[in-house]
Order: sequence, then structure tokens, then C-alpha cells
Amino acid sequence: MLTIEEVKNKLSNRFKSAIIHFDHPLRSRLFVDIDKARVREISNEIVRMGGRYLVSIGYDNIARDKTLGLIHTFSLDRDDLFVCLRSAVPAEDPVLDSITPDIPNAGWSEREYMDLLGMKFTGHPKPKRLILSDDWPEGIYPLRKEVPWNLMPPPAENVAYQLDECPEGCTVVPVGPFHPTLHEPAHFAVFVDGETIKGCDYRGFMVHRGIEKLCQTQVTYNEIPFIAERICGICGSVHATSYSQSVELASGLKISRRAEFIRTIMLEIERVHSHLLWLGVAGHLIGFDTVFMQAWRVRESIMWFSEKLTGNRKTYGMIVVGGVRRDITPELKDELAGVLKTIEKELMTIKNAIIGDTAIHRRTKGVGCITNEEARLWSLVGPVARARGIDIDVRRDHPYAAYDEVQFDVPVLDSCDVWATVVVRILETFESIKIIRQALDKMPDGPIMTEFAEDIQPLRHAISAVEAPRGEVVHYLITGEENRPERWRVRAPTYPNLQGVPLMLLNDQFADLPIIIGSIDPCFSCTDRVVKVDVGSGKAIRLTGRELEQISRAKLNAGR
Repeated sequence: MLTIEEVKNKLSNRFKSAIIHFDHPLRSRLFVDIDKARVREISNEIVRMGGRYLVSIGYDNIARDKTLGLIHTFSLDRDDLFVCLRSAVPAEDPVLDSITPDIPNAGWSEREYMDLLGMKFTGHPKPKRLILSDDWPEGIYPLRKEVPWNLMPPPAENVAYQLDECPEGCTVVPVGPFHPTLHEPAHFAVFVDGETIKGCDYRGFMVHRGIEKLCQTQVTYNEIPFIAERICGICGSVHATSYSQSVELASGLKISRRAEFIRTIMLEIERVHSHLLWLGVAGHLIGFDTVFMQAWRVRESIMWFSEKLTGNRKTYGMIVVGGVRRDITPELKDELAGVLKTIEKELMTIKNAIIGDTAIHRRTKGVGCITNEEARLWSLVGPVARARGIDIDVRRDHPYAAYDEVQFDVPVLDSCDVWATVVVRILETFESIKIIRQALDKMPDGPIMTEFAEDIQPLRHAISAVEAPRGEVVHYLITGEENRPERWRVRAPTYPNLQGVPLMLLNDQFADLPIIIGSIDPCFSCTDRVVKVDVGSGKAIRLTGRELEQISRAKLNAGR
């Protein structure tokens, strides 16, 4: 097991003058300022130590020292240690070596900062646009502070995304951006030879909402949890907890133990209803709607309880900086125990039916395969990784909330296919029930809120990870002035897992595409682009959000 001192010594001895400064405010967090010329080498050294790539964070530091900053973050899971490599480049020549050739999952992060900050990465294998729309003007980088948060450049005409080259002898089959098997907009250009998939190109981020920019310019620390929990339609408590923990770590705020237990319960309630939702969707995608109806029927009882506890059928409005907003009373505790007993019994029936169903076996076994080595190389997370034999779980590896006081197993399978993902999620649901019961029994008395003064010293760095149903969520915070973040970066689990989808699709049948994509439980977001088509002329007009609102209000008033 590596300690911070051992990591520091290894880096200092090998890279000497390339290491500028170490900062370790906590036993489990190490921030290393490094020479930009050695970023790739040092990143590879962290991987050799057992580090797993998480995400990169780019930020504008031009007003302070005329630089753009970049942070590569890694998790040494068995050592309960996060390592963050910080570097900076001159804003007038923001060039860094790409780490993507060695760490493929960094590809999207680097492309993101090409789009949003104007950075350049030497050796990047696919330096195409990722975040910005295809008609976004060149030379305007939205995450730079000089760019207003509400800038809306006029759209250009006849601009189209350039797809990857289709393999010889193959046909391009477009799936999306709107498709019956995709619940949100995303575009997969699938290259097929007959019915066999030979590759694909992905174009997403059609609904990018600019939440990070908004929260760095318009709202305060205490308001952000209510925005963070709406990043995802399912993982409300996950994002609110991860963000709140990052603020608490940066400010040195210690919340009450009772609040930590309630957070744990909320996170596991969220996992139960998310896994049941996914199980139903998975059944629907392979044409087995009995699974869909039964899983969603069982899920209803936990949704009703969530509404009683939080005021929402979803778990919104509970987690804030400093603790939680509502307590779990003895009456609610008893009711939750009864709900869990019912769900456990009925889920066991569904599990037994699925385990023995040959039709489900045929549609999931040997489908969406990606090897353990490939899954590690691409830094996949959550049930997708655990179904490929990767034994990671932030709740156990980097304990937070009250996870250090509960016992649970981390289901790991090695068949490396969709079937293993189904089994992992079912087993995890039983483990969540086990965790909630322990948390209810062990939860101490005490307050549920600790006062947070919102007065944090600027330029403190904090990283927080929380295990969401789909995999770990990562929030990185740099504190700022005016009672709001200097930089707040969110990495949802779909972000790394989507990058592994092309490998999962390779050499599978086109008919299996919906369940392979669905197996990672992708979360894109609600659409914010609309096109109006004149039925008579066929002319298409793109509407801005403001124009759509005006039309909607006019229709509403006309109907009154």
C-alpha cells in the first residue's frame, strides 16, 4: 500500500526538477505542480504505480498570471489516494503533450479544452470538436472568463460534423440523434458490413447546458447543490453529495455523523430505484417487456417513499453543504424498513426468473464484450467495469459519508459482457438494501445541519468522488472569490463509459446495438435545441431558447 510520502519520493527521485511543488491538505489527497514539458511522462508514472485515470480539468488563469491551467486526476484505489497533476501553459501559446496515446480515456477531456479553452494537445489521435456545436464560431472559447456566460453567437449555414472514415466495404447506418432506443439525443454513426458492426463514430453533447460556466459566474456555493442534483435525472443525491463534499473538504467543514448516515441512506435509495429502472429498460430493449413491467412495478414503492421523505418522487432537495435538509423520523425509519423487505422479496423472484431464462441469455451472453485489459485501458467505471472483472468501488476504496461503518460486498464478474452487467446490477441492489438497513440501525442522534459560512479562502483545490449507480461521479473544485467557485468540474460516469462503447459494439450484430449501448445506462441530458419546419414550404428554422419560450407563452395565452 502506497502512502503519500512514498508517492512523493518516487516522483521526486525520478523527475527531480520537473516537480515544482507538493500539496497534501489531507491524507488521501496529493496535488503535484509539475513542468508542462513532462506531463505525459509523469502521468504514465502514476499509472505504473497503480493509478487509474479519472478526468482532466482545464481552467482560465489569464487574469492572474496569463496562463491556462490543466489538471490530470488519478485514483490509487487500493491506497485510498487521489493524485492530481497540475500544470500551466502560456495563454498565447497553450500547447501541451497529449496523454491520450497512452491513456485513451483522456481523449475527450483534452478535446473538451480544445473547444472550451483553446488549448492544443500535440499527438492527440482525434483532435475533432467534441463539446461545441458544429456552427460555433472559431476563436471563441466559452470557458475563458472574457466570454459572457449567456453569449449566443448567430448560427452558421450548412455546417456539418465530419464523421470518421467508414471502413472499406461498409455502410454507414445513422442511429440518432432521435431514435426509439435512445431516450435522449445522441448520434452514433455505425459502420456495418451486412449485419456486423465494424466500427462507429459518436457525436454527442447536443444538449450541453453550460452548468459549470453558470455556477462559476451567477450563483453561490449554497445554491449550487440544487443545480448539481439536476445534472442527471437519476443521480440527484449523488451529484449534490459529491459537490457538497468538495466544498466541505476545501473549507475544512466537518458535518455531523447523523447527516453522514442520512446521506448514505439517500445514496442507496437512489441506487435501488436506479438499478430497478435500468433493469426494466434493459428488458424492454431486448423485447422482454415482462421484465420491464415487473421491475418498474417493484420500483414504485421506493419512489413513493422518496416522495414522502423529500417531497419529490426523485431524491431532490435533501443534500446541501453542511449536511441534509430533512431528518429521518422513527416513523419513516419503520416505513422504509417495510418497503425494503417487500422490494427484497419481489426482486428475488425477478432475479430467479432472469437467471433461468434462456431468451435473456441468448440476447446478453457474449454480447457487448470488452476484455478486462481493454476496460482498464479505457478507464471504465461502475457496473460496466465490475462486469469486466475490475474490482473498484469508491464507497469501499475511498470511504465517505458513513460507508466506513457499514459492511457490503462489491459484486465482480469476469464474463465481460452484457449478461455480467445485468447480474452485477441485480446483486448490487441487494447490497444496497443491506447497507440501508445497517445505516438505519447504526445512525446516531445529533443535528442534521452544520452551519456553513460561505467564507472560503480562494484558490483551494478539492476533489470528491461518489459511487453513483452507473459508476463513480467526480467533482473537482477550485474555490474563488464572490462566494462562488473559481472552477467547478463535474465528470459523470457516462463520460468515460461512452468512450468504451465503440469497442463493445465491434463485431457484434446490429440488432444488439440497443442493449449494448443501453448496458452502460447512458445519461445524455434533456434536449435544448429545437427546429421549426414549415409544412408547406419544407423550410427549416432553428429556434433559440428565447424564441421557443415566446411561442410557448403565446400558445398558452391564446388557450386561456
